Amino acid sequence: MSNNINLNKNPDSSVSISKMDLIIPFSPDVPCDNNGQRMWWAFLASSMVTFFGGLFIILLWRTLKYLWTVCCHCNIKNKEAQKVNNPMNSQADGQPKNPNDKDDAPASEVGWMTSVKDWAGVMISAQTLTGRVLVVLVFALSIGALGIYFIDSSDPIESCQNFYKDFTLQIDMAFNVFFLLYFGLRFIAANDKLWFWLEVNSVVDFFTVPPVFVSVYLNRSWLGLRFLRALRLIQFSEILQFLNILKTSNSIKLVNLCSIFISTWLTAAGFIHLVENSGDPWENFQNSQPLSYWECVYLLMVTMSTVGYGDVYARTTLGRLFMVFFILGGLAMFASYVPEIIELIGNRKKYGGSYSAVNGRKHIVVCGHITLESVSNFLKDFLHKDRDDVNVEIVFLHNISPNLELEALFKRHFTQVEFYQGSVLNPHDLARVKHIFLCFDSADACLILANKYCADPDAEDASNIMRVISIKNYHPKIRIITQMLQYHNKAHLLNIPSWNWKEGDDAICLAELKAGFIAQSCLAQGLSTMLANLFSMRSYIKIEEDTWQKYYLEGVANEMYTEYLSSAFVGLSFPTVCELCYVKLKLLLIAVEYKTEQRESSILINPGNHVKMQEGTLGFFIASDAKEVKRAFFYCKACHDDITDPKRIKKCGCKRTKMSVYKRMKLACCFDCGHSERDCSCMSGSVHSNMDSLQRAFPLSSVSVHDCSTSLRAFEDEHPSTLSPKKKQRNGGMRNSPNCSPKMMRHDPLLIPGNEQIENMDANVKRYDSTGMFHWCPSKDIEKVILTRSEASMTVLSGHVVVCIFGDVTSALVGLRNLVMPLRASNFHYHELKPIVFVGSLDYLRREWETLHNFPKVSILPGTPLSRADLRAVNINLCDMCVILSANQNNIDDASLQDKECILATLNIKSMQFDDTIGVLQANSQGFTPPGMDRSSADNSPVHGLVRQASITTGSNIPIITELVNDSNVQFLDQDDDDDPDTELYLTQPFACGTAFAISVLDSLMSATYFNDNILTLIRTLVTGGATPELEGLLAEENALRGGYSTPQTLANRDRCRVAQLALYDGPFADLGDGGCYGDLFCKALKTYNMLCFGIYRLRDAHLSTTSQCTKRYVITNPPYDFELVPTDLIFCLMQFDHNAGQSRASLSHSSHSSHSSSKKSSSVHSIPATNRQNRSSKAREARDKQKKEMVYR
Repeated sequence: MSNNINLNKNPDSSVSISKMDLIIPFSPDVPCDNNGQRMWWAFLASSMVTFFGGLFIILLWRTLKYLWTVCCHCNIKNKEAQKVNNPMNSQADGQPKNPNDKDDAPASEVGWMTSVKDWAGVMISAQTLTGRVLVVLVFALSIGALGIYFIDSSDPIESCQNFYKDFTLQIDMAFNVFFLLYFGLRFIAANDKLWFWLEVNSVVDFFTVPPVFVSVYLNRSWLGLRFLRALRLIQFSEILQFLNILKTSNSIKLVNLCSIFISTWLTAAGFIHLVENSGDPWENFQNSQPLSYWECVYLLMVTMSTVGYGDVYARTTLGRLFMVFFILGGLAMFASYVPEIIELIGNRKKYGGSYSAVNGRKHIVVCGHITLESVSNFLKDFLHKDRDDVNVEIVFLHNISPNLELEALFKRHFTQVEFYQGSVLNPHDLARVKHIFLCFDSADACLILANKYCADPDAEDASNIMRVISIKNYHPKIRIITQMLQYHNKAHLLNIPSWNWKEGDDAICLAELKAGFIAQSCLAQGLSTMLANLFSMRSYIKIEEDTWQKYYLEGVANEMYTEYLSSAFVGLSFPTVCELCYVKLKLLLIAVEYKTEQRESSILINPGNHVKMQEGTLGFFIASDAKEVKRAFFYCKACHDDITDPKRIKKCGCKRTKMSVYKRMKLACCFDCGHSERDCSCMSGSVHSNMDSLQRAFPLSSVSVHDCSTSLRAFEDEHPSTLSPKKKQRNGGMRNSPNCSPKMMRHDPLLIPGNEQIENMDANVKRYDSTGMFHWCPSKDIEKVILTRSEASMTVLSGHVVVCIFGDVTSALVGLRNLVMPLRASNFHYHELKPIVFVGSLDYLRREWETLHNFPKVSILPGTPLSRADLRAVNINLCDMCVILSANQNNIDDASLQDKECILATLNIKSMQFDDTIGVLQANSQGFTPPGMDRSSADNSPVHGLVRQASITTGSNIPIITELVNDSNVQFLDQDDDDDPDTELYLTQPFACGTAFAISVLDSLMSATYFNDNILTLIRTLVTGGATPELEGLLAEENALRGGYSTPQTLANRDRCRVAQLALYDGPFADLGDGGCYGDLFCKALKTYNMLCFGIYRLRDAHLSTTSQCTKRYVITNPPYDFELVPTDLIFCLMQFDHNAGQSRASLSHSSHSSHSSSKKSSSVHSIPATNRQNRSSKAREARDKQKKEMVYR
């Protein structure tokens, strides 16, 4: 394109420049300077003239304006004085002057200038869309101009270019025209012109825009100061903020530091590139060196870092002088900016990304108290192999990054677990996982874990409630399952408008369930262990040796599952279905979900013969895994009736046709009578014209016929349900209270108006709360139930419950009401209620008394559970259960010392010795009688009292249950066990025996509730004695039970089953107790008394042939049919409410109840004279002799 010309060889040259060894590009078709004279000064002069010329004009304008203001200052004062002297503001002719005629031209001029200025300000402001577009466009074009500079930097510093043929020059010209227009807008909008003229962006325009126009005029290009466009990078963070890309302070600061560092680096490299390739002017540009721009960039970096390899260095004086000053500033910038940039990048959240949902896969969010212990326990249960539906991805959200151990746990489960750092209280963090909350169809739930060991439970509950509010505010329909520590804080969740338990929202109150589990152990020792194992996922551990651990672990492998019952069960009674499932399907059915005609649902536990199975009935089963429960759904009488191996019961291939109402009623009849359909004569084949004739031919009770016809109509109208329990578990009426509706009332003579129970009902006496679920009495002052040690010693206490509580005035409340409520359930008769005696600090019990003053038979002995005198005063050797609790456990940092009070109290009681002369006193001479058993028959003797040792002479035989916070502390409770400190809690002897309970076992309820929210309702129905959502609403209003008058509806609520223990050494089941099969006992108890057996409480050494066996027992859950029984076994069973048990005690109960409210002391204790105590002692031995002939329920 160009030819090189050596100026020394040009003889016609009039300019002698022989000393200039200069080579510039030359093209013969470009009218350029053919003598090689450099024109860099012209480009630089254009910029300098523009800058200093404008600066001079601005300063001149300000000077003139200032002088004008000073000169006119006196005239302004004179005019103001004239206005004061001439208020009429008259003209010379005496006519008043029109104010609108004054200064019209200046006012019009000022208004026009102001409008233009405002318009220019709007155009360049980022507050409007136009302004943001313009600012972003200017920045983008500046970066484009910088890119053109990088391209042109490979050419010589000064060259002859044809504007019409150089494409890059044309683009650069277009960019600079736009920059000139934008400069004009900025100048118009600027309030301070002088400050605007000295801004960095203005200086950049001065030294980059005018040289482009000079290039076009001279057809010559000078690279010059175009590198100053790199200073525009400083505004990069502002541009990103305008686009809402940068929102956090750390990100803004990081981008600011990086942009300043890079722009300074590139600008300095451009200056070195200019002076080194041009040379020093005073040296006639002889000392230049060819350096590329990127070599200059490298030179500046090694200079800033003080490395200085020496391979590239500055030769010109200007370059070296610049490097001297640049090292001072560049080194300081490098030393301060680079570490801060690295720190900001290092402090960026490792888990600060956003979650993207996977199509076809469910996912949940787990937040709250995220620690190694809580997460490991949750994942162990949630991802257990026995679960049938584990295709769920778990997203943990926590504001603290995980430690190394927790991070390793997440990596081990990386296929199903993800962790993100953030808080659900921060809307920005919720937006990061917005797919979870916005896609409700694919996102199942949000689970909130609580810190069970916190020092302030109320504060922990408040934080979890705030998390619920934040999540519900972000997405009202997301399902939330949260843990709560205190029962009274559950009421605050009801204040959240979008909280809806009918849609699956659940609050798992740990204090309520913990107290309920312990209370049920007072009624049936060992039940807390059995229930805890049922709702936890445990793997089967096989042991070959014939030890108690073998049978215990076989029961531990059972869990609670739900499944819809096959249509083959429609029309059958619950006991019939229960027996069929146990005998043929090897499944234990304990409850069903019953739907009324109004489509409302309630969970009925062992309801009895009056409940018939409907189409699509949901059953609650105890089984070892989810696959076994599928048998109840696949069972078909036609295909599986002759199958003996339950593993072969799978989905059959026969087509299930819709049967007529008559056909189904006949099949149900044949199933009950045991004959085939052809041989059955219960129903005539001709009787099928209508339901009236059907009822005449097959006389069922009205409830049975109604239930069957309802289910059959539903079957005719709807297709057979093939949905899994998970897909139908959250319908609106599924989680109603377990109260029986009037139509579901058992047709018992005692419940029919006009009978003795209704006739004797005193409408003026309130014996139950307003829901009819609990015994109630008028509130009592705490002073009336306080016993002194001497008064307690003179009182005969037997068959009672001793609650040893550690706490003081500053301790957190444990919620003793939740412990008392199951012991005061209305399905007990008044005389069956166990007296409750609290032993502990009076200051603490005063704080709890507000929630206890409406329960009968409650007493308080101020003292300490560590005092043996106090324990002997309450006859602890005669109690049915001793409960040891502590409210001070979470106030100690050392985990091994958190349970020190409970452990010391337990060991103190076990080391006590008692005199055998007192013997066993029975608080009640008669107890429960199985329904249908004749009281007058000698063979079928009624049940008396409670099973007990003939006498207790050592404290180790006292039934105790101790609450622990730290699982590892269980090793200190039993000194004769060989449990390793690292053994899991459920494998230790105290837990297997039901003498220890830890709140950690309730962690599994989060997973169980997520997979089926009916499970939590079933648990609360079992352990709380009948707490319902309606009752929670009342407690939220008044924080106390409200008494109610007895009505047929409230009395019907008493008709619900309860847990008991059945002894086998005597009574109607004694023949099965010695070598009989557990399955025979199950069937006999179910058919005869509607009692549902579900476990065994066996002596630990029952399998050993030793004369002196240990009195400790352990739990066996759901034994197989052929499991051999021993006479000392106690059977866990769900027994029906016995209406007849209260008849003989009616007068006693009523008199005790009325005297209870008027007496100073609680009715749970009865003081006797000293003379009568001797007579009682002499009769004790006779009572012990009679015990061996009695059958007992505990």
